[in-house]
Amino acid sequence: MIARAPRAESGLLRRKLSVPLPALLGVAPRMIEHPRVADVYPDFLFTSHCIIRASVPLMETARERAEKMAEGDAVAAALAGYLEEHIAEELHHDEWLLDDLEVIGVPRARVLARPPVPSVAALVGAQYYWVIHYHPVAVLGYIAVLEGYPPSLHLIDDLMASTGYDASAFRTLRIHAELDPGHGAELDELLDSLPLTREQSAVIGLSGIHTVSALTRAYEEIIP
Repeated sequence: MIARAPRAESGLLRRKLSVPLPALLGVAPRMIEHPRVADVYPDFLFTSHCIIRASVPLMETARERAEKMAEGDAVAAALAGYLEEHIAEELHHDEWLLDDLEVIGVPRARVLARPPVPSVAALVGAQYYWVIHYHPVAVLGYIAVLEGYPPSLHLIDDLMASTGYDASAFRTLRIHAELDPGHGAELDELLDSLPLTREQSAVIGLSGIHTVSALTRAYEEIIP
């Protein structure tokens, strides 16, 4: 019998995500074509802010738990090092979104006073459960989705044209369109280097699938 080479973990995760992903990727074209896209875009930025403001605290929680487990857990040790660097890269991105919202006339105080929707709480809350009550490596499924499928610059141009807003209202989207492919490649390299158990691989997949589904639900709620 010829032994089969192990499948790359990054490719396995992308195959798992390929089932729910089309619904999420279809949100942006629907928003561009919406007859009231100029009204929808501020809600899109608000929802994005709710998600992004939670991401660094979530990763800090995962890093802290990974550090506590690192001595006897090679996966946790590698995860802690990755998160230490990645947290620094993601700091203050929520502030950029507040700046974008101010450009289109939405004050920061109004954004911060508005309660986040339950779909966003469910998106992030599930990650805390897996990180605290199972294994912090689950957070990689969340990161893989948020950074693995950035908007194209062409799509951002179409959105800018359809809303009529100034280019400065799309700063955060453009930065992520430029940075996230590199971040995604770094994550793929990490995933493929980790000595994951079958169960750890499964929870990363569960986290990623849940992230796609919850993101889709959160963004579809703003496109009536």
